[in-house]
Amino acid sequence: MSIAPDPDVTIPDEALLVAFANGDQLAARLLASRLLPRVLAQATRMLFDRTEAEDVAQDAMMRLWKVAPDWRQGEAQVGTWLYRVVANLCTDRLRKRRGGVSLDQVAEPADDTPSVGAQMQTAARMRALSEGLAQLPERQAQAVALRHLEGLSNPEIAEIMDISVRSVESLTARGKRALADIMAGRKAELGYEDD
Repeated sequence: MSIAPDPDVTIPDEALLVAFANGDQLAARLLASRLLPRVLAQATRMLFDRTEAEDVAQDAMMRLWKVAPDWRQGEAQVGTWLYRVVANLCTDRLRKRRGGVSLDQVAEPADDTPSVGAQMQTAARMRALSEGLAQLPERQAQAVALRHLEGLSNPEIAEIMDISVRSVESLTARGKRALADIMAGRKAELGYEDD
């Protein structure tokens, strides 16, 4: 089976993985171009270190390629499986650190906004968000980031974190409340107006 590029057709991740397992290198490139930016973003948010996040993303993709020949269709979504691998790899690295990351080590996120003022404001907001997330318990920060930054559903997050949907809802709600409390005094500084 060979995947022919057609801009009007979105090929499911699972079909691309199966095609790669059958020797289709184009399928691997398509799948990597789709998944790698998302897992890199997830790892960067969890680790607050771009270089380390790149290592994790590469390791996670290598694991995906290794399981491709044995992939059991219909048991899990490729993206969900990969998010879980990234979360586990990041958690392992965070546990090894045991001291956390200083705020000076938080990587600035890339921003394509043409205005320098807008870039500075976006960078300040992302830095503040990273600082706020870093103050949350690890599981709350992970649930909030997966839900509100990655846009994943609660069932997907539950599968990634290996917890119940109710636990995801609880972690997300508590994390959002705690993050709102942390960020409350910084609205004016970050350019947010009260309505």
